[in-house]
Amino acid sequence: MTQLNDRLNFLIDKTDLVVNEQQRTQLIGYVEMLNKWNKAYNLTSVRNPMDMLVKHILDSIVVSPHLHGNRLIDVGTGPGLPGIPLAIMNPEKEFYLLDSLGKRIRFIKQVLHELGIKNVTTIQSRVEEFQPEEKFDTVLSRAFASMSDMVEWCHHLPKQKTGQFLALKGLLSQDEIEQLPKWCNVIEVKALNVPELEGERHLVTLAKMEE
Repeated sequence: MTQLNDRLNFLIDKTDLVVNEQQRTQLIGYVEMLNKWNKAYNLTSVRNPMDMLVKHILDSIVVSPHLHGNRLIDVGTGPGLPGIPLAIMNPEKEFYLLDSLGKRIRFIKQVLHELGIKNVTTIQSRVEEFQPEEKFDTVLSRAFASMSDMVEWCHHLPKQKTGQFLALKGLLSQDEIEQLPKWCNVIEVKALNVPELEGERHLVTLAKMEE
């Protein structure tokens, strides 16, 4: 536990993020649960909790300053990434975590219960079948193979004029941008600094064109 704490503090100090003690404790608790459940549930290919701090926690929370609005959905959340770390960082925002696999949703519910996270709602569904009563300010994903798949499958989720898509990507190719459907616009591409992560990270903000 102390090692994980020291490592997390060291990594956070390399960013501009403000993370209080309770948030740090919850982030560590999440890594510990992910590590414990991973042995039976195979939730992530990252096996070492120290690596999880970089590849899952830091890789998620660096997105925190760039979130748009208060109602956000993490599509294809898997074991809760980036949704749970971002919900811990932003207790005033509402997060919806969607995944089609029951074992992942069960894990997330247990995390919410054990760590006392109150601002997350879980949804077990395929994204194309999920019809929310109220649309979202931000549709977030780091799991999709391509941005065009993401916006095609999630096109019904953002609010009409103000909603955005946020895609977490590694290397970003011009081809992928050119393959986006005509109704979709790239608003911004930001390079993210994730301490000690090998490879590049980008955050792509997309929105529907005005009708």
